[in-house]
Amino acid sequence: MTELRHRGAKDTDPTLQQQSSEDKGSDSELKGEKDGASDSEAKVDSGVPEVPVPADDTPVVLNKALSGLSSRWKNWWIRGILTLAMISFFFLIIYLGPMVLMMIVLIVQIKCFQEIITIGYNVYHSYHLPWFRTLSWYFLLCVNYFFYGETVTDYFFTLVQREEPLRILSKYHRFISFALYLTGTNFGWTHVTLLIVVTQSHLIIHNLFEGMIWFIVPISCVICNDIMAYMFGFFFGRTPLIKLSPKKTWEGFIGGLFSTIVFGIMFSYLMAGYRYFVCPVEFNNDSNRFQVDCEPSELFQLQDYILPGVLTVRLYPFQIHSIALSSFASIVGPFGGFFASGFKRAFKIKDFANTIPGHGGIMDRFDCQYLMATFVNVYIASFIRGPNPSKVIQQLLALRVDQQLHIFNSLKAHLTEKGLLPALEGAAA
Repeated sequence: MTELRHRGAKDTDPTLQQQSSEDKGSDSELKGEKDGASDSEAKVDSGVPEVPVPADDTPVVLNKALSGLSSRWKNWWIRGILTLAMISFFFLIIYLGPMVLMMIVLIVQIKCFQEIITIGYNVYHSYHLPWFRTLSWYFLLCVNYFFYGETVTDYFFTLVQREEPLRILSKYHRFISFALYLTGTNFGWTHVTLLIVVTQSHLIIHNLFEGMIWFIVPISCVICNDIMAYMFGFFFGRTPLIKLSPKKTWEGFIGGLFSTIVFGIMFSYLMAGYRYFVCPVEFNNDSNRFQVDCEPSELFQLQDYILPGVLTVRLYPFQIHSIALSSFASIVGPFGGFFASGFKRAFKIKDFANTIPGHGGIMDRFDCQYLMATFVNVYIASFIRGPNPSKVIQQLLALRVDQQLHIFNSLKAHLTEKGLLPALEGAAA
């Protein structure tokens, strides 16, 4: 019976075989049409139009020089050359001082905001929302006025109190900010962009005022992790890390982690020995300019640490904190990039823009930096920063005379009770 079945299958009429194959072809065509229809319906129902992909802006010189390489190695060389250029520019702005650093942070903030708002405009444009881009830039100005107005009051208190218009703006700063905020029309896209970009760039400047080392080391750790994870992944990567970013591998992730921790310890040791990097950035009222000069705190003074095995090493305490910073930059920091990858995938784009060939837009380079800035600010507030005497004095000077006298008498009674005031009076005599 089995043999007859096989023979029957082989001896089937060719006409019937042809007819059945045509039937199968027509069925597959119908299925394809249905699938195509369902795909198109899904695109329509999703309501998210595709954002145009920017053209390749790689310099012509690089394209000609690397024309004989495969696309993989061509991209590697382009990324490498422009990474070295960006690192050189980074050291240049460090050399130019804290004011230039602050200006660069603001410029980067504006460029990142422009890239995200451009994506939002391309999406919302189909719904004909009026004044979307104009109001988005208006809100950027409002939020910057709110954040940096308070920063100016904190760090330029004497200058603000000296000028009557500035004193009025400082006194009613929050009310003016809120009134400006209510003047515009609220867009959810704009608010999320402001939360991601402006708030965290403001934290970067706050970290900078604590000392340039709190700005340079975290940023350098993120850069090191990005480079080393790419290198390890490029040469040794085999195991995918996360679906949101298919090119990320476990080999690159682990290699970047250990490399960044070693780099953080060594780079911190190098920088902690210079007052220019460790002293807080302060405004000198006499010279009306920023100054970076102080007696370094214990955090930046060499100390002996005894390790297991009776081994003594001399380290700056900041180097121990650098392990926490570099670990965050390597373990949690990349999730800023994963979030950005998911965001871009949702809008079917490869990069936020094409500002830097081989790297994408400015936001593509700063997605992890913004998350790192938030962590550094929280870390300083939780483990480093203590009460600031200069800010306490600023608040005391803003009080009425009777309030100042009350605080003076309370402080005098407290010091007398502790037995410190007679000693101070005796030393003065």
